[in-house]
Parts: sequence; structure tokens; C-alpha cells
Amino acid sequence: MSAALPRTIRAVDSDQLLLLEEEASRLRFSQRLPADWLREHIQAASAHYLFPVMEHWLAHRPDASPQWRCELLLMVRTGEEVFSLMDVRPGSFEELAETLDTTAKTDIAARMKRAISLRTWAERQR
Repeated sequence: MSAALPRTIRAVDSDQLLLLEEEASRLRFSQRLPADWLREHIQAASAHYLFPVMEHWLAHRPDASPQWRCELLLMVRTGEEVFSLMDVRPGSFEELAETLDTTAKTDIAARMKRAISLRTWAERQR
């Protein structure tokens, strides 16, 4: 059994995000972005944000369960914030430093709700 789903937002830098995405790829999680795509499209010096919203279990893959499905707010190279999803192992999320105060988390949660989807942003870039 995993720890209870935390109701918090964690900031990650681009290097941390890439490591989490590489882990998700290695574990074949459903919600992930290719690391090469991220390297090309995110602002390298920006913070990105993860907010766990559900616990995801794969009965046929107990080695990869549980996963926490997180809402993900990315800062992309155009300076826009875009919304996506990302599956993260609970232990990997819990290892991320808690650096945000309550006011910052409230602001980020509101920005997640207003952000355009990654799909919409990518279609605009074509």
C-alpha cells in the first residue's frame, strides 16, 4: 500500500522533470511526455509544477503500481504555461523538496486551471 495521496504542489526544475519523465518512460507509464520533446520545448531555466490528483493501479503490472497521476504545469519556450498530465511513482514525488508556501500553491493551482492544454499549444506551433 502506498502513502496517502498528498494534496500539495511541488516545483521541479527542468532537470528534475526530465529525470521523472525518463523514469515514467522506463516504467512504461501511460501519462508521460518524451524526454526529447521536453528538451526541445520547455524553458530550461524555469520551474514546472506537479499536483497529484489520483492514485493509479495496474492490476496486470504490480511492479509499476501504484502511480500518482499528476497535473503538470509546464513553462514552454514561448513563455506560455501549458497543462499536461504525468504519472509519477509515489516515492519519486515524495523525494521532491517542499519549497512552495500556501499562497504560491493557491496561485499555481489557479494557473493550472487557466492554462491551455499541451495539445492546443502544440497545434498552434505547427
